[in-house]
Amino acid sequence: MPMDPFPVEAGHIMLFARAVGDVNPIYQDAAYAQTTEPGTIIAPPTFVQASAQFDPAYRLRPTIGAPWFGSGKEPTGVPPSSGGSGTGLHAEQHYTYHRHPRVGDVLTATVRPGDTWEKQGRRSGKLIFSETITEYRDQRGELVVTARGIGVRTERPVEQS
Repeated sequence: MPMDPFPVEAGHIMLFARAVGDVNPIYQDAAYAQTTEPGTIIAPPTFVQASAQFDPAYRLRPTIGAPWFGSGKEPTGVPPSSGGSGTGLHAEQHYTYHRHPRVGDVLTATVRPGDTWEKQGRRSGKLIFSETITEYRDQRGELVVTARGIGVRTERPVEQS
């Protein structure tokens, strides 16, 4: 499924780098960036994850006037939905960079399912792993980043000992 276009802007890059505490000048100093191999301001690793904020259906994106589940310890309006009696979490994230995202790119993300597999857990029954693959392409359709996320859910909640 495709997401809305995600413009890569200098201000977004600078704020993202500041938010993750990365002070590398290649993320905000154009004169410095010109002296580097890429020759321009580039986006920090994991920056493409911010594209979720351009997806109106992203469940952690607040919508004005609508209850919001949020991502903190205590939900703020909407009870979490569950696909069963188990629990789930985001287990891994991998990025393959075909080139650096840079100022002026307009990325489009296409999400598709990847592999699924199972393992037997000790306290929660079966562990079900699923992979989601997101391809980020630029305005020319060229592949820029491939993100591979792995989620895991348990067959049943872990019993407290």
